[in-house]
Amino acid sequence: MTFASQTPRLRFSANLGFLWPELPLTERIARAAAAGFDAVECHYPFDTPPAETRRALEAAGLTMVSLNTSPGDLEKGEFGLAALPGQENRARAAIDQAIRYAAQTGCGHVHVLAGLAANLPGAAETLRRNLDHASRLASQAGVTILLEAINRLDAPGCFWRDETHVAGFVREGGWENVRLMLDCYHTLRRGGDPFEVHGRHADLVAHVQFAGFPGRAEPNGDQGRDVIADLSRIAANGYLGFFGAEYRPSGDTDAGLGWLAACQASGVRHVGRPSMA
Repeated sequence: MTFASQTPRLRFSANLGFLWPELPLTERIARAAAAGFDAVECHYPFDTPPAETRRALEAAGLTMVSLNTSPGDLEKGEFGLAALPGQENRARAAIDQAIRYAAQTGCGHVHVLAGLAANLPGAAETLRRNLDHASRLASQAGVTILLEAINRLDAPGCFWRDETHVAGFVREGGWENVRLMLDCYHTLRRGGDPFEVHGRHADLVAHVQFAGFPGRAEPNGDQGRDVIADLSRIAANGYLGFFGAEYRPSGDTDAGLGWLAACQASGVRHVGRPSMA
């Protein structure tokens, strides 16, 4: 009989939007592999040709888990386009670009950024139409669309209120390939419990991200919440995907990877029902 101690260990994905930011993307991929990560994920990798990214992934023996659609013009206060009325052409161009890049690099998920549209009339219908477009294109490419409830304290005006808002929107839309990305940091920032949120929406959660809390640096580096314990509880609830390390290093990225080494040394694992062997 195989018990929990023999089930797979937690699998971690390095978010290369934050980790090793001083290096080109292809070198960040190599560094993630050398550090012991199981996969990588990106914010906006589009400046690097997809063929170069794919070669770097293959050389490192890693896969890319997810990437984001373009945020738009950050200098003008944009942070996503899909829910902005009047910006449908730009939103769909960003969706097309991201799905095309994902297909060319073997990336399985595209996070569609809704944008700062909480108070804009027509935002929900605009987002719904853009997600219809994203879902159709993603189905052809074999990609899953992700939606993330970024907290409104850090991103005032974010379209999403919380994960329940996302889940209700997805269920109402009926898209088979649009799913929820649970970011533990954003959940905690708005006062929620990642484990409880996962329990309510486990059927929709396709990816999980995390960072130290409250500082959003290395997990447990600020002696705050035991974030790794949160991840273990989510795994015990049946989640078997990657956990994306989307934190801002407090200093040198490699110097702050003690948490990863500790997890690997301790053999933190998924917890599941025993099975006959």
